[in-house]
Amino acid sequence: MSIRLVVPTIEHKESALDFKQEFIVNGESVINGSELLDQMEEYEEWLTAVTNNAHSETVNPEWVLTDTFFAVDDLDTIVGIVDLRHELKGFLLDFGHCGYSVRPTQRRQGYATEMLKLILNVAYASGMDQLQLSVERHNKASVKTIIANGGVYERTFELDGEPVDVYVIKTGGA
Repeated sequence: MSIRLVVPTIEHKESALDFKQEFIVNGESVINGSELLDQMEEYEEWLTAVTNNAHSETVNPEWVLTDTFFAVDDLDTIVGIVDLRHELKGFLLDFGHCGYSVRPTQRRQGYATEMLKLILNVAYASGMDQLQLSVERHNKASVKTIIANGGVYERTFELDGEPVDVYVIKTGGA
C-alpha cells in the first residue's frame, strides 16, 4: 500500500464527487477532515474555500489556516482526505489540529494510519512540534490509528452526551 498527499485541484472534481458519494451511499453524512466537502453543493465552491483557507492572506476570518489534502493511491484514486489546522481557537480547542476520513470501501487497509503519519510530517515541516486530535471513544479504529502514530491520551470531553478523548502526538519528523 502506497499513498501520497495531494492538494485538491479542479482536476480532482469527478474523483472527489465520487469519493463524497460513497459516504452518502454508505449512510454517512459527515466526512471528517474534509473542510465541509460533505456540506458543499458545488465542488468549485469547496475548492475555492479550501484554497483560500490554505493562505494567511485569504483564510476565512471565522476559520483557521488549514491545509487540506486528498490521499491518493498509485492509481490516483482518492482513498482518503485529511486536513491540518495550524492553530486552535473556538471549538477547535477541543477538536484539534487534524481530521481525516477514509472512503468506506478502502477502510481497514492501513490508509488512515499512513495518512496520519504523512500529515505529521507536513506538520513537522511547518514548524509544529505536536498535534492534538480528538476521537469519539467508540471509534476504535481511529483510536488505534492515533495510538499507532504515537498518540498519548490527554483528556476527555463530552459531545452530545458521548465521551470524546483528546490525544497529543509529537511530530518530530514521524
